[in-house]
Amino acid sequence: VQLQASGGGLVQSGGSLRLSCAASGRIRYINTMAWYRQAPGKQRELVATIVSSGSTNYADSVKGRFTISRDNTVNTMYLQMNSLKPEDTAVYYCNAQGSYGPVERQYDFENWGQGTEVTVSS
Repeated sequence: VQLQASGGGLVQSGGSLRLSCAASGRIRYINTMAWYRQAPGKQRELVATIVSSGSTNYADSVKGRFTISRDNTVNTMYLQMNSLKPEDTAVYYCNAQGSYGPVERQYDFENWGQGTEVTVSS
């Protein structure tokens, strides 16, 4: 299973970006998908999660500004980021957990995407 993150870029404070994370491979189902971010000199932190039912959770720092969503038909997750602030500057990583393989033999997976860089200028 591979995850491909995209959509990062340079934006001014107050602007918006939409990140995407597409999962590919012999996926049977994806349970939890999540966005993390890592700012320079800081530890990686959880930004938002979404489970297969659509339930979501957000870090306090992004509540009301970011929206996580997913399209299970194409195994893709999104992060709509509005009202961006300079402190949102980071490399954003996607993470997915689920099951893959043929019907007769399935395996669990937890994979990471390669990261997409978001820079918010003041």
